[in-house]
Amino acid sequence: MPQIAIADGEIHYEVAGEGHPLILVSGLNGVARYWQPQLAAFSARFQVITYDQRGTGTSDHQQREFSLDQMTRELVALMDALKIERAHIVGLSTGGAIGQTLAIEHPQRVARLVLVSTWTHCDPWFRRLFEARRRMYETAGPELHAMFHPLFLYPPDYVNEHDAEIAEEQKRAPTKSAPVEASIGRIDALLGFDRRAGLASIKAPTLIVAGDNDYITPSYHAEAIARAIPGSTLVVYKGGGHSLSKTRPAEFNQTVLEFLGTDS
Repeated sequence: MPQIAIADGEIHYEVAGEGHPLILVSGLNGVARYWQPQLAAFSARFQVITYDQRGTGTSDHQQREFSLDQMTRELVALMDALKIERAHIVGLSTGGAIGQTLAIEHPQRVARLVLVSTWTHCDPWFRRLFEARRRMYETAGPELHAMFHPLFLYPPDYVNEHDAEIAEEQKRAPTKSAPVEASIGRIDALLGFDRRAGLASIKAPTLIVAGDNDYITPSYHAEAIARAIPGSTLVVYKGGGHSLSKTRPAEFNQTVLEFLGTDS
């Protein structure tokens, strides 16, 4: 996995396929491997870039304080280093917040935007959930959080059908897990996010995708984003949970590829 120096650290990234650049931006865990169910389908048509965000995966773990603006600047720096002037952006959850920020602050860098299972701002539900997750890290470390993580991401039907697969995936997780302080810092960044005031300025064609049973970011956030971004398209799946790109990969891949078309 190649790496690029960013600010005072480094980001590890991967490139697959050829064509117009398509950057997949992961959620709170921030790791490139999240997008494995999409790589074959997307790289058949696009040059797909995935990366581990700072503080996660195999990128540097030096940072302790985070913000969505800072995460967005690092995505811009990665694009600059790879000489990518303009790309399609697909962002899930935290990646969707990064996508919103990029489209507002750097509109010329976004061709088409796909926002998945993301949110508009820290409302009381979001605050209570992520304050609880932060306290879990503070008092019990990453092990207890890892036990709860699939329950946050997946609906009961998926867990029941894929229990052994989920257990195996947890065993295969990289040993270089994010430091607790970095995980707490990244949660603090989410709690401080609010880009509602800028959504109406987004000019890039935008697709918003959500599941109607998303526990982390209920679909009313997707509906609010769709109302705010002019000309955007909203798709709400029946089921799928928060990580619907993983629980419903074939449907998700088709939805996104149809939206992206062959535009460059």
